[in-house]
Amino acid sequence: MLWIQAFHVIFMVTWFAGLFYLPRLFVYHADATDAISMDRFCVMERRLSILMSIGAALTIASGLWLLWNLGLSWLSGNGWMHAKLLLVVGLVGYHGWGQVQVKRFREQRATGSARYYRLMNEVPGVFLIAIVVLAVVKPF
Repeated sequence: MLWIQAFHVIFMVTWFAGLFYLPRLFVYHADATDAISMDRFCVMERRLSILMSIGAALTIASGLWLLWNLGLSWLSGNGWMHAKLLLVVGLVGYHGWGQVQVKRFREQRATGSARYYRLMNEVPGVFLIAIVVLAVVKPF
């Protein structure tokens, strides 16, 4: 069980690395004006989105494995886990937003400004703080 938990954390770190860096690439891409730079950012965004999607899938799979091993009776008595799972669902939505942006940039249909992507770059940090506090402190 500890091995599964360790890999869950490793996969989560991989996922978050992508969630933090992808919007930063969007900032640079939105500011780019030459075709060579825009093509380079498309390649970087696509490769990063693949890696972070693997991290996301493995994070979710290992998390479900941990929940399965603990059992539903354990889950029903831990409100902090319900809140954490709700945040993970929101994080999956944010991940999906990132995937849509990768496609829009690739198709040259992205409409967000660099300022917009800078703001969106802060979102995963809020999720990370909330998820870690819930997992470590277990406030309810």
